[in-house]
Amino acid sequence: MAGTVITRDALTACTREDVEVIIEATGNPSAGIAHALAAIGAKKHVVMVSVEADVLAGPLLAARARENGVVYSMAYGDQPALIAEMVDWARASGFIVAAAGKGTKYLPSYHALTPADVWTHYGLTAAQAGLAGMNPQMFNSFLDGTKTSIEMAAVANACGLDVPFDGLSFPPCGVDDLAHVLRPKSSGGQLDREGMVAVVSSLERDGRPVCRDLRWGVFVLLKAPNKYAAACFNQYGLQVDSTGMYAAMYKPFHMIGLELSISVLNAVLRGEATGTPLEWRADVAAVAKRNLKSGDVLDGEGGYTVYGKLVPASRSQAEDLLPIGLAHDVKVRRDIPAGSFVKTGDVHLDEDNLAVQTRSEMDRMSRTAAATLNTADAIGSGWTAFAIGALGLRN
Repeated sequence: MAGTVITRDALTACTREDVEVIIEATGNPSAGIAHALAAIGAKKHVVMVSVEADVLAGPLLAARARENGVVYSMAYGDQPALIAEMVDWARASGFIVAAAGKGTKYLPSYHALTPADVWTHYGLTAAQAGLAGMNPQMFNSFLDGTKTSIEMAAVANACGLDVPFDGLSFPPCGVDDLAHVLRPKSSGGQLDREGMVAVVSSLERDGRPVCRDLRWGVFVLLKAPNKYAAACFNQYGLQVDSTGMYAAMYKPFHMIGLELSISVLNAVLRGEATGTPLEWRADVAAVAKRNLKSGDVLDGEGGYTVYGKLVPASRSQAEDLLPIGLAHDVKVRRDIPAGSFVKTGDVHLDEDNLAVQTRSEMDRMSRTAAATLNTADAIGSGWTAFAIGALGLRN
């Protein structure tokens, strides 16, 4: 392609012969899925910046990409891809990944925040934000817990990590205390077990700043596989817990779009993803921010009506929870109390919408895979690998 081409026809751009890789950065889950499917069908690599789309249907998109011999990748520079890189490094080095995640600014009251009151939390006036072209709903999604939940779902699906049954707890924690706080409860920490995603807050619950916070960074918590490795943790200056068996590695920053070329070059030159969903382990469900009335219209991520909570995909399926990615411009069928999950049956979904159809297809494939695995377990056969490989999904 010579020079720069500007077009309003994104779907056609996704299939141009002179395009090798598509960077999907709309932030819109429906648009993201449509663009990814078009690009993959045309055998183009996809770098999915729109993590909202990835969490709504990423495992299916990644499976489609593998079938078509192209790469479907997380966006390097965003925290999920950086976390996935650290997890890969830890496992390749022979360490046990006890936890992995990021830092953020969080207080429990933030779940109720709306675009109307978001700027005070960023130290800005509405006028200043407007002059900078900042979108209040997008920035609110970072505060109300939705964006963080979406990013951790992406990490869980890419790295085979577990998520809390009832959402992230956001413990206040600085870099010096990661190994102590994020150990499993059985070892004196706060996580249910090893091998989980976690997010730490840069604020104490009373609003005071955490000492040496990790608001902009990412981490992986290592568990030593033996006493020799534990001794090395201490000798090499890692932040360890009181037992010496757990140690934290962290990166205090991420540079978002400035690092995106790493994903592009890896996809085109090496045929490798900088993180990609391999399983459907995690989902982000819509929770009512206020009492919702029948006839209300949901306004999606970062809006006035709902926020997103991280849950296991198995729970989302079993309870028919509405994914936050489909909670946009849909009308509520019944009254829903504040703090309650919104279920798929509680809203009017457009069954002709491509995102709704794609999500439904992923759900059906996952249920089929689960049924196949259960049958395999019952008869003691070797169907587990077949089901996972054939369907590209696993709960």
